[in-house]
Amino acid sequence: MKRTEVTRFRCYVAERTFESTSVGSSLSNTGDVRLGRKQRSSSSLYSRPSLLEIKNDKITNRAKVYEFLRGIGIVPDELDGLELPVTAEVMRERVDFLHKLGLTIEDINNYPLVLGCSVKKNMIPVLDYLGKLGVRKSTFTEFLRRYPQVLHASVVVDLDPVVKYLQGMDIKPNDIPRVLERYPEVLGFKLEGTMSTSVAYLVGIGLARRELGGVLTRYPEILGMRVGRVIKPFVEYLESLGIPRLAVARLIEKRPHILGFELEEQVKPNVGSLLEFNVRQSALPSVVAQYPEIIGIELKEKLLGQQCVLHSVIDLGPEDFGRVVEKMPQVVSLSRTPIVKHVDFLKDYGFSLQQVRAMVVGCPQFACFES
Repeated sequence: MKRTEVTRFRCYVAERTFESTSVGSSLSNTGDVRLGRKQRSSSSLYSRPSLLEIKNDKITNRAKVYEFLRGIGIVPDELDGLELPVTAEVMRERVDFLHKLGLTIEDINNYPLVLGCSVKKNMIPVLDYLGKLGVRKSTFTEFLRRYPQVLHASVVVDLDPVVKYLQGMDIKPNDIPRVLERYPEVLGFKLEGTMSTSVAYLVGIGLARRELGGVLTRYPEILGMRVGRVIKPFVEYLESLGIPRLAVARLIEKRPHILGFELEEQVKPNVGSLLEFNVRQSALPSVVAQYPEIIGIELKEKLLGQQCVLHSVIDLGPEDFGRVVEKMPQVVSLSRTPIVKHVDFLKDYGFSLQQVRAMVVGCPQFACFES
């Protein structure tokens, strides 16, 4: 009797255990199925590329852009790190636009960073602004060859403040376009940098404030000249020749381009040549004041050539040649033909060679008077 009850109890326990295991297994399987569905569903609805895939795509696209550029003769070596169009088609659009502006492949290779400028966001707004100012479209090509960096500029942040500064320097609105055409690099200068210091120095040595606008209109390159390196040494050298500072300021007012003469390569060697050809040291201030260009031209050959001409025509000696240059330094730029013509004219009127020579030494203008 007891054995039968024990057997039944074991069967009952085993049966319950089986049912419990079956139910747990069933629930586990069901959960796994549902979870699997959720995972598959989630994966199919949203899939994000890895950072490695994005990087590889960029490398591939950039390689295609570089391949296009090399194919048309542009060297892309300097473009590494610069943000470029994603596709070669967009890059082609930029190159075509630059071609329409007159820029060649050589021009682009001279400044390849221009390819980082968007046609719509950079180039068109800048060119429209320049056009509205009055810069002629016919000058755009040369403008961009000289200063392609302008295409990177912001009209509001970079360009407009410079234009307003120029207007504040008494450059007339109608002259602003000509100033920009002559010296486009001015658009890249900082207002509180070279521009303001060069102007302040010139006014400080005596250049009349009312003349400033005209001076900068005729020679805007002054705005890019460093005071310590260019303007001040030039002024001080002319002073050392005996020209008073205020007289130097007046020379700059009348002929501002003389500031562009290279001090070491042109001015000092030319002064040396004048002394070599018997112009007296004391006469140098007068010579420069009469003909400022004499310190910036290729002078030595002109002096030698003119000395030979006057010697052959009127038997003029070296010392007398120095006196002629002192009284009329422009003589160095005269051609042989008018000199011979005027000397012959005086001879035809009965003047002897000695008399003609004395007249030329006393008043060199006789050598170039209209007959």
